[in-house]
Amino acid sequence: MDIKKLIKQPEGRRLEFKRELPDNADLAKTIVAFANDAGGELYIGISNNREVVGIAENELLAIEEKISNIIYDRCYPAILPEITFLMDDDKHLIKVSVYRGSTPPYYLKDKGKLQGTYIRVGSTNRQADEIIIAELERHKRNISFDSELVMDKPAKDLDIKGFQEEYKERTGEILDKQTLRKLELTKDVQGVAYPTNALVLFSDDELRQSMFHFAKVECARFKGVGSEEFIDQRSIYSNIATQAEEAYNFVLRHINKGATIEGVYTISRWEYPVKAIREVIRNAIVHRDYSLTGKDVKIAIYDDMIEITSPGLLPPSIDYSAMESRQSDARNKIIAPVFKQLGIIDQWGNGLKLIAGELKDYPQIDFRWKEIGLSFQIQFVKLDFVAQQELGQELGQEREEQTLYSVILEKLTVAPLSRQEMMLAFNLQKVSGYLNRTLSKLLDQKLIDRTIPDNLNHPAQQFKLTARGKMFLELLARKK
Repeated sequence: MDIKKLIKQPEGRRLEFKRELPDNADLAKTIVAFANDAGGELYIGISNNREVVGIAENELLAIEEKISNIIYDRCYPAILPEITFLMDDDKHLIKVSVYRGSTPPYYLKDKGKLQGTYIRVGSTNRQADEIIIAELERHKRNISFDSELVMDKPAKDLDIKGFQEEYKERTGEILDKQTLRKLELTKDVQGVAYPTNALVLFSDDELRQSMFHFAKVECARFKGVGSEEFIDQRSIYSNIATQAEEAYNFVLRHINKGATIEGVYTISRWEYPVKAIREVIRNAIVHRDYSLTGKDVKIAIYDDMIEITSPGLLPPSIDYSAMESRQSDARNKIIAPVFKQLGIIDQWGNGLKLIAGELKDYPQIDFRWKEIGLSFQIQFVKLDFVAQQELGQELGQEREEQTLYSVILEKLTVAPLSRQEMMLAFNLQKVSGYLNRTLSKLLDQKLIDRTIPDNLNHPAQQFKLTARGKMFLELLARKK
């Protein structure tokens, strides 16, 4: 265990540091929260400012026994932590490892299930409400929210025409009673087929509007980098089979597509990795927690990034830091296979691998993810945006000078040019002083560079476009 590396990590869903043993209630809450969620590790002897203060060696056994007694006396069902002693230089630490429990919900005995169940949200322990407790109960029974029956009306009375047409178009198969039953979208009760929550979500029935009015996607294009002013917005209320493509099309309308020259070919290229964005949107809809009322999927487009937020924490078995490995853990055990049938997702965990693969072609885009409250958020951030903003402030030339700059720089996007070649390109009789002065300014501002920087007067000397010059052209293009 490398403690020095460990203390550089932020406290979060699976990690907590304490200078000394917490009081009985706080310790029990942390243990219960870890067991109800993804498990976790509590280190005692490390302060909040990441200083290893240690524990007196003669107190280790007494503290270990106290931890065991608090967990045994105050937590239910039984939680069996792993308690170990560690050393960092000459300082002693205690590590309490709690694994994800198989019989949730876990709660404080003295408060009971409704008042004493806690979950981990970020680096804090939060009291669970009845909705979260119900989800923990489902986990214990190995069932999912989308598989639960809806007894409000029989399946035959549910409006699923749109879903049936979509299913036929994508799979070539008819979504009849037998197929609905096979996909577990309906279940029989005393000879009557009733829909599951999944089928209601796939329907266009008024029942979906009343039960799942929050099961929508809110899309917005904001002006600038804040959320104060809208340029465009849209609420997508359609059934969940079509939400992903509608949201994806909204994104495409609000991002740019440019052209780059590779050899003799002109290549079209989006400013963002759109296949990765499409996959994230699909995952946000397929794997969101539909049991959380009042929460919708949100897609926000700013000048500097695209942000996608989905209700529900990341499943404990999914690790976004290991995206290239195949990972699959469906929260919605009925919805996910149907999306697989429709060809919208790959059920076997290729999604994260696809995202990681496309991001390699976009080094200027930073892929970030985090859990916010009970939601999971992903951001595609333009790393060069701040640099572009600074460049725009530095290059405050008059419009006429900017135009000349852009003409020269555009020529250099094709290939490097010498002074003589520029003279011919601009129909000049000779290399003018104005051209020389402009080239000097472009060199000073690092918009261009010499191809032979070590010999300024080399007969083969040419000028080439720099990355900063490309940024400048992008800025000018946005102003048009």
